[in-house]
Amino acid sequence: MRIILLGPPGAGKGTQAKSISNKLSIPHVSTGDIFRKNISEKTPLGIEAKKHIDKGHLVPDELTIDIIKDRLDNEDCINGFLLDGYPRTVNQAEALETLLKGKGHCIDTALLIKVPREFILTRMTGRRVCLTCGASYHVIFNPPEMDGKCNLCGSALVQRADDSEVTVNERLDIYDAQTEPLIKYYGDKNLLSVVDGTQAINSVFESICGILGEIKK
Repeated sequence: MRIILLGPPGAGKGTQAKSISNKLSIPHVSTGDIFRKNISEKTPLGIEAKKHIDKGHLVPDELTIDIIKDRLDNEDCINGFLLDGYPRTVNQAEALETLLKGKGHCIDTALLIKVPREFILTRMTGRRVCLTCGASYHVIFNPPEMDGKCNLCGSALVQRADDSEVTVNERLDIYDAQTEPLIKYYGDKNLLSVVDGTQAINSVFESICGILGEIKK
């Protein structure tokens, strides 16, 4: 199967992508992972991408399209793939459609994990991490035993800059403006499938499996 995974930041796409990839034995192609690899290796692409990411902006279409073309040419994508983080814009979606059509393929479904903004804000702004040992917590869903202190090493817990309310809202605004049109794009093509992302992780995955099972029929 050839699947696109859609959803706002904090919707749990990464977690579900790994489960889907394992179940269907298809590669999980994450633009985020590709960019992080290039940034850590300080490749020309990584250096250019970092300039935009550091500002909280999306990486320009031309850069993103090029890396996806290269990735989908790999042998492990011959029988299918799961795209996570791409496409983010209608322009990217059209480029993907053209690319696949040239290979005699098409997308089976664009799977949207739908989560309200208020739910995402609660989920993301409540995260706290220990910079000493790397343990992570949540002020509501997984609070530490002592307020502001790590259970494992006792160090102070901090909120990462990208988990602040201002930053999360900015990321969601970018998503609404640039990525939401994809929902209409794939909906108009009858390729959109929607799952409730506010459910427990296992329940979300069960819902996804049900949707994919119906599409396979």
